[in-house]
Amino acid sequence: MQEKLNKAQTAFNQWRFLAFEDKQKLIARASEILKNRAEDLGKIITKEMNKPISQAIAEVQKCALMMDYYAIAENSLKPEKIASEYSLSEVHFVPKGVILGVMPWNFPFWQVLRFATPTLLSGNTAVLKHASICFESGRAIENILLEAGFPEGVFQNLEIGHNEVRQILESPIIKGVSLTGSEKAGAEVAALAGRNIKKSLLELGGSDAFIILDDADLNKASQTGAWARLQNCGQTCVAAKRFIIQENVYAGFLDLLVSEFKKYQPGNPLNKDTLFSGMARADLADELENQYKKALEHGAEVILPLERISDTAFKPSLIAVERANPILQEELFGPVGIVLRAKDDNEALDLANDIPYGLSNSVWTANLERADFYIKNLESGTVNINRMTSSDPRFPFGGTKLSGYGTELSLLALKEFVTAKTVIIQ
Repeated sequence: MQEKLNKAQTAFNQWRFLAFEDKQKLIARASEILKNRAEDLGKIITKEMNKPISQAIAEVQKCALMMDYYAIAENSLKPEKIASEYSLSEVHFVPKGVILGVMPWNFPFWQVLRFATPTLLSGNTAVLKHASICFESGRAIENILLEAGFPEGVFQNLEIGHNEVRQILESPIIKGVSLTGSEKAGAEVAALAGRNIKKSLLELGGSDAFIILDDADLNKASQTGAWARLQNCGQTCVAAKRFIIQENVYAGFLDLLVSEFKKYQPGNPLNKDTLFSGMARADLADELENQYKKALEHGAEVILPLERISDTAFKPSLIAVERANPILQEELFGPVGIVLRAKDDNEALDLANDIPYGLSNSVWTANLERADFYIKNLESGTVNINRMTSSDPRFPFGGTKLSGYGTELSLLALKEFVTAKTVIIQ
């Protein structure tokens, strides 16, 4: 491991000075490789964590689109001139060095490349600690970047366990860490980074609200809502986890949503027609089942039961809960949707904000003035109107509260792991 860290540091000493445009050419080449091999790479994802092959291929293709964005992006790291009485006053953006990425299993390619692409383009080098079930994805990503022409050491996959993360973070070679994962993992890594005075970026969990108002297009909202909850078997931080429905359309929308949920039945993930398959691991399915039982013990009403049909597969579930149910303070990472009833806009907003997370929310209304009320008052990193949450390389992605801090994607991500150096000449 130390040898790889040394290699990353040696690579940084040269990589940092490579022209921004030359780095972009390498990113463009890597994108082409992803496009050409999307199906084969998708099979790696499916084999590792059960994602339906069509969604796995789409994940690889989305990575390519993201890399295409950065391959032609404006160089926002050029020195910025500051008007002053001095003969020269500028801000230079200097890469920090070797950055550690700690990445999860639910999007084995997307999460890694979403972190790595702007980090490398900023002039840093990176080492990856991937989820233990996704080591093959990590190897594939490293090989793709090497094949595209990235120098050895610029990006390296470390096949290590969680216990070794502490040792890596404490190394003086590591200058920052980006983690996508659970609140618990984020707190541990951030605390360790803080003790060592190192920059951290955290993209953590969410319990996103999907708010249905009485002037919404109920058909479109129910179709989109089911997909927003059940894609990737519900194992998505920005999934629509809480359906907050205005009471005068509650029954009508719920009937539509139940009908849509029933269309998602577990299938063979290697079949291209499959939209919904099993969870990534049996222990994750156990955890979801325990949370479901906890919700029922505290009064949740079963709308669609959580039926387990194998070690990892369920039929999707819907439960209705009251505000006091403690399950609302947790993230359900799997195919269970929560339904709540709201009298009006104020109660819907209050329910949406009354959780420890703040990643993204979706509001369905035909009235843009009503929408503006939510845009101004929802406590989240993203607000979507009449659409589900989906990350886009053009727009900043990140959360607030226990959903983490820092920005991924967009040009803002280029400045996450740089130092703003002030330069003044008298």
